[in-house]
Amino acid sequence: MILKVSPIKSLQGRIHLPASKSYSIRAHIIAGCGGSSQIKKPSDCQDALVAQKVAKALKSHSKVFSVGESGTTLRFLLPLLALHTTGAKVEGKGTLVGRPNAHLCATLRQQGMDIKGHGPKESVPIIYRGGALKAGRVIVDGSLSSQFISALLIALPSLPVDSRVILTGKELVSQDYIQMTIQILAKTGIVIKKISAREYAVKGNQEFKGLKNFYVPSDYGLAAFAMAAAALLPSKITLQGNLDDELVQSDGHILEFLKKMGVRFEKTSKAIKMKGPFDLKGGTFSLKNCPDLVPIMSVLGLFAKGQTRLIDIHHARAKESDRISDLRKELLKVGASVSESKDALTISPRASYKSGQTLFAHHDHRLAMAFTILGAKIGCRVDGIESSHKSYPHFVNDMKTLGVL
Repeated sequence: MILKVSPIKSLQGRIHLPASKSYSIRAHIIAGCGGSSQIKKPSDCQDALVAQKVAKALKSHSKVFSVGESGTTLRFLLPLLALHTTGAKVEGKGTLVGRPNAHLCATLRQQGMDIKGHGPKESVPIIYRGGALKAGRVIVDGSLSSQFISALLIALPSLPVDSRVILTGKELVSQDYIQMTIQILAKTGIVIKKISAREYAVKGNQEFKGLKNFYVPSDYGLAAFAMAAAALLPSKITLQGNLDDELVQSDGHILEFLKKMGVRFEKTSKAIKMKGPFDLKGGTFSLKNCPDLVPIMSVLGLFAKGQTRLIDIHHARAKESDRISDLRKELLKVGASVSESKDALTISPRASYKSGQTLFAHHDHRLAMAFTILGAKIGCRVDGIESSHKSYPHFVNDMKTLGVL
């Protein structure tokens, strides 16, 4: 579906921020491991709903699991198969087809599971033919996705023997997401000890006691789109939600990035208030721990004074799209000056940009939403806006409320 976005003069109003997709998925999967849980106000996005269904299927010892397009749910599920079934097929679709799981599958085979994905990347479908998941010294490559590590930290506590998870790989990515997993596990009574950035100690025979009443925090990564719009245009907005920072969020880095760019806002545990626009400053930003912010930070960079460099983002190539090459390809259509390397994007601002271009979202929800914000500034057509349902089903309605659309 194509969404036409016209340049706007200003935006104002208030919206209630959606719940964190990442915490909702973790809460559903971990709740499915045992104990009593009440998950309050979880995300209703496609990926979170898939995780909820998968958690129920685990409890019923299903033989077929459908994970939709949710890479997080897929990775969390794989080691848990050995604890809940004697054999299973894991199916996925859309953007999940072709996404890599080879590092995790190799580790699971090393630990005793007979599991194999499709093709050299071991994408979906993935077949588990039996075999136990063995505890002990577990070695996994942490250079592509933190989800592989989180998956193991969820499964290993149920085994009868203690484990050590050892991370290999030249550069570890998305470490904040591992901390997110550890924090949710702690709420259900599971203790994970971080020895170092590359080693975690996991005691065996731990009991999942349930999350009791868990109120899912609001999603900073999704708040980033409205905040970016308010930074670029005359604005007065209020973003309400559960913004208590007790629970770490990788995409919470958007707050420090915006401050570094010269954006000011008021934040409490219940709301973010902004009055824009701001004269944005470029700079160098490491997105090693928050690759989901690459698209919206790129859009902000188009209008910043001086060059904007987004570095340490090689793992952004293995998301729903190649968030380096695909993003650059679309931004070139509006006349942007964008160059790429293996793990970086460099954006140099231009005095003006082409209006009315059709930008293809590449089936990537974050590209679709970032292009919508760009359209509010210069005007464009977003081809594939429906992909926003993956993480933010109310995105279009919320943007209409604020006057972005």
